[in-house]
Amino acid sequence: MKSNSNSPQWESGLKILQFTDTHIFVDSSQRFDGIDTLESLKRVIELARCNHWPPDIIVLTGDLVHDSLPDAYRRVLSALNEIEVPVYCIPGNHDDPVLMQKVLCCGKVAMTKQIVLQNWQLVLLNTYIPNTHSGLLAESEKEFLDACLKNHREKYAMICLHHHPVSIGSPWMDAMALQNPGELFAILERHDQVKSIIWGHIHQRFEQQKNGIRLLGSPSTCVQFKPKTDSYVRDDLEAGYRWLELCDDGMIHTGISRLS
Repeated sequence: MKSNSNSPQWESGLKILQFTDTHIFVDSSQRFDGIDTLESLKRVIELARCNHWPPDIIVLTGDLVHDSLPDAYRRVLSALNEIEVPVYCIPGNHDDPVLMQKVLCCGKVAMTKQIVLQNWQLVLLNTYIPNTHSGLLAESEKEFLDACLKNHREKYAMICLHHHPVSIGSPWMDAMALQNPGELFAILERHDQVKSIIWGHIHQRFEQQKNGIRLLGSPSTCVQFKPKTDSYVRDDLEAGYRWLELCDDGMIHTGISRLS
């Protein structure tokens, strides 16, 4: 299996893969706009094995399941258990954080919120709000983020979310964005070691800069959303993942690899 992008092989630095929005159903016969989401996830993992393996860690940035039921998480775990490197998960709007912790977290799969490796720290934040597709950083999450950055000023930092903290130009998706992005950026303005924010939720590639911070949205491992639309339109791009190489000097090399 080959990627349809010209992704370079790893060179040096901290090697990370981001998988997101896997949307696994409890019923194996169900489809997301015609896509078998578990099979698509397995194909994306195999693509990563061909192009960017082994990573140091994998982050899975939310909407692991479409149905927040125990058996759906068990189906996710069946795929993740085949991966021999640590996988760190955060919840999305389709998830149940309590159920995730109970069913999914075992072996190399965890919901660890702070990861310190080499010259970097990753802070994985929970933006889940019950009964809505929007996101919010609770006071406890903001305090946690601020403390992590204060306690490791010597480390470059990358923040991982599910919900997007800036407009992507699609009104229907922007209505489901992070509700308090100003509070997030107010914290980050006090800590100049933050180099990037990555997220899922939007099922599409997105790259921008704000105050020197790289803002990176990523494709889903299943269905893609067409950018710049007023309502849901499925894109014809294939499923994929984001690879990131966090260098010792704070530089970030990153790109998208997709199924062909």
